[in-house]
Amino acid sequence: MKVVLVVLDSVGIGEAPDAADYGDAGSATLQHVAHAVGGLDIPTLQQLGLGNIPPLLPNGLPIKGCPAVARPLASHGAMREMSVGKDTITGHWELCGLEITPGFHEFPGEFPSFPASLLDAFEKETGRPVIGNKAASGTAIIEELGEEHVRTGAWIAYTSADSVMQLAAHTDVIPLDELYRGCGVARHLCDPLKVGRIIARPFVGEPGSFRRTEDRRDYVIEPEEPLITERLFDAGIPVYAVGKIEDIVAHRGITESIHTGNTKESQAAVEQFMRKEGDGFIFANFIDFDMLYGHRRDPEGYAAALRQTDAWLASFLPSLGHEDVLVLTADHGNDPTFKGTDHTREFVPLLCCQPGRPGISLGVRNGLYDAAQSLASRFGLAPLPRGTSFLGR
Repeated sequence: MKVVLVVLDSVGIGEAPDAADYGDAGSATLQHVAHAVGGLDIPTLQQLGLGNIPPLLPNGLPIKGCPAVARPLASHGAMREMSVGKDTITGHWELCGLEITPGFHEFPGEFPSFPASLLDAFEKETGRPVIGNKAASGTAIIEELGEEHVRTGAWIAYTSADSVMQLAAHTDVIPLDELYRGCGVARHLCDPLKVGRIIARPFVGEPGSFRRTEDRRDYVIEPEEPLITERLFDAGIPVYAVGKIEDIVAHRGITESIHTGNTKESQAAVEQFMRKEGDGFIFANFIDFDMLYGHRRDPEGYAAALRQTDAWLASFLPSLGHEDVLVLTADHGNDPTFKGTDHTREFVPLLCCQPGRPGISLGVRNGLYDAAQSLASRFGLAPLPRGTSFLGR
């Protein structure tokens, strides 16, 4: 038996009840993408029951091109994040059974974002100065400061609406191993502040044509409780991580990992792990929605990424055995038609496909940790502190 949990990174399905507290009232990633492109062409997700989810929500908007079907192939519902925050770590850790309250520390957006004491210590330990020191889009700040970075050798340090310090460096100026070491320095310096992530952002190219590589790495704060990955691993269940999952869970409870930089590579890795003998949990993140199209406010690209994943699902679903389970969900929203360039506080979709079993409504669930409780139930573990399972043994 394999249980596959795929996080469609940032594929939200409508504003959460507390969206206004985050400045996100009116956001709806899937619905607004669909409207922007004149309707989505995602027949596999439609047959699974994606279009059956909005009617369950308090103010659910229909997904143009993806209406409800009479007999969905998957059980379907939505989950509401209960933790404070709308970032990657918060969403993934809640899926793994935790609740982050209070939330992680966020740096102010305006210059200077980082405390002088933090930058002084970082510059002393790494031997390089820092430029940037503000909230910015990753591609925009490389365009703005890349030439100065190449000339001076200074770190480009920036933040966003998330709890994050990002370090960008041209690989000809600061090689990858030095960039990763610098992130390690930043990680231990940021631990007392409870900063969620340090992100390595390498790039290449010439002024005017800089481009980021797929050698990103995330350095996360250590969780204070065991994650579902650890509980499964300790129970002898193989845990396979795909994409950036190994970094997001702080490498805890991972049997084997394939670290990928894009969704297509992650899909191939999921297929590879499915071919392994025996039971196992496959935990995957499909990153392109968020990284390439949500933050860059590109609804057309977002829709194309949905079509690509829909086509992949059509080919992947027949590989599921009668005991296997595929769960599709998300960690937050990132409405590419919304203001700004940051994540949006939304419900996330929940599709649970079990071959041979008819799809039923799973309703609206309070807590992404229902996913972790479901994994515990499916693999016969003791109940977790939070959540209600939507899966039986």
